[in-house]
Order: sequence, then structure tokens, then C-alpha cells
Amino acid sequence: MNRRQLLQTGVVAAAAITLRPGKTWALGGVAPEIGASAPDFELAGTNLNDPEKNRWTLSDWSGRWLVLYFYPRDFTSGCTIEAHGFQDTLTEFQKLNCEITAISADSVDDHESFCNSEDLGFTLLSDHDGVVSRSYGSWMAPYSLRHTFLIDPSGVVQARWTGVRPVGHAQEVLETLKGLQTS
Repeated sequence: MNRRQLLQTGVVAAAAITLRPGKTWALGGVAPEIGASAPDFELAGTNLNDPEKNRWTLSDWSGRWLVLYFYPRDFTSGCTIEAHGFQDTLTEFQKLNCEITAISADSVDDHESFCNSEDLGFTLLSDHDGVVSRSYGSWMAPYSLRHTFLIDPSGVVQARWTGVRPVGHAQEVLETLKGLQTS
């Protein structure tokens, strides 16, 4: 293949990805569409407020709004900033019938340490092989990508953010939730 053919192939491939209707491609795969049912899951995890529970499914939040966010790694600066943002606004989310849950490839033990160290009062789930992260378009082995999904009480994706910047993100999600609930 000569240089011209290679360039033409690249342009066609880029156009196909960019212009493909009906799917949103995130770096980690295909993200669920707004208005689509959120992919179901069952994962081990931890929550300081519910120490007896060790596995969660999407249906555990049925009847409530859910912020489901994916992040790369416990104890890193961006992930800690993002976790604190959600922790600082947790009460406001809960007043709006909304819970927060975060997913990364870290182990349950790492999540417990992170929750204890940072005093986090929401659920952290372990997706060590990236199966759930992939189903949300949020996986680049060996890490989950920083993406967030706002899921309504019936399990439908109402908003999503890809390539999230941690500073101020929780407030942005909170404002979106308020807007969706008032419209």
C-alpha cells in the first residue's frame, strides 16, 4: 500500500468512526446511549455505611437515581479529588433520591483502605477484569477510564460524561440531576 492509499484509508476510517450514527464511541469502547437501559452488573465492593454487604447489582439502586462513575485508581491525586467532590455533595445528592457508586479495577481491600483513609460514605466496586467497565465504554486495560453515568430510578441512562476532569465534576453532575428532576 502506498502512502496515498494509506492516507485515504485513514481518512475513510476516521470518517466512519466519527459519523457512525446511533453509537457513542468512548476511548474504552461503546458507551451506553442516553435513553438506553444501563448495563446490569454484579460486583464485589465496599461501603463504610453497610459493612455487612459485599456484592452489589444495578438493581440495588432500583427506584433511586444513581451516579455511577468510573475512575482509574485509588489514592491517585485526580481520583482522590473526584471522590472528595462526590463525598462533599453526597448529602445533596441523597436529598434528591440519588446515590453515588464508583467503579475501578482496584481490589476490594484497596477500596476499603481508600474509603477509610478518605472517609468516603458511598459504595466503591471492584471491576478487576474490566467486564463492567467495558460494558460502559470505560475500559483501557488495566484501568477504568474516568467516565460518569447518571441513571434514573427505572435504570435508564439520562446523562453521561466521558473524559471527566475531576475538579468540579460532582457539582456539574448535581446540577444536571437537578435540571432533569425539574424538567
